[in-house]
Amino acid sequence: MEQTNLSKWLKWIILGIGLCGIYGYIGVVPAYGQSIIRANPEFTSWYYPWLFVILLTGLPIYIALVFAWRIADNIGKDRSFSLENASALQWIARLAIIDSAYFFRANLVLTFLEMNHPGVLIASLVLEFIGVAASVCFAALSHLVLKAAKIQEENDLTI
Repeated sequence: MEQTNLSKWLKWIILGIGLCGIYGYIGVVPAYGQSIIRANPEFTSWYYPWLFVILLTGLPIYIALVFAWRIADNIGKDRSFSLENASALQWIARLAIIDSAYFFRANLVLTFLEMNHPGVLIASLVLEFIGVAASVCFAALSHLVLKAAKIQEENDLTI
């Protein structure tokens, strides 16, 4: 696959992820929360704190998508192994760990405020583990791209 073709596919995928996220955050999450409230009116006071916590998790995700778009753009310009891409991947890793830590802490706070069920706290550990695993993968990828960029830079200087 050519660089420009790969870049276009990556951009379409990033756009699709962004649109699915918007649908999830604006449509599915509030609707699911409302259905929980209809089924269990005693959870009504939990709705807005949880909605705020969940919506705030979207901020690092969309910032990461901006970095991913820049990486896809650089791939299209035949700059796959660049210091800029390594830095962007490092930022994505940081954002993933920040998002996971935030969600874990918010879960704990809501548990201590008695606005959370312990089962939800335990089940959400799966999401937090996925975020940490993604962070480690992006950090490793950043390291590899950085090494490849340095090797490419050395080879460009060699006659």
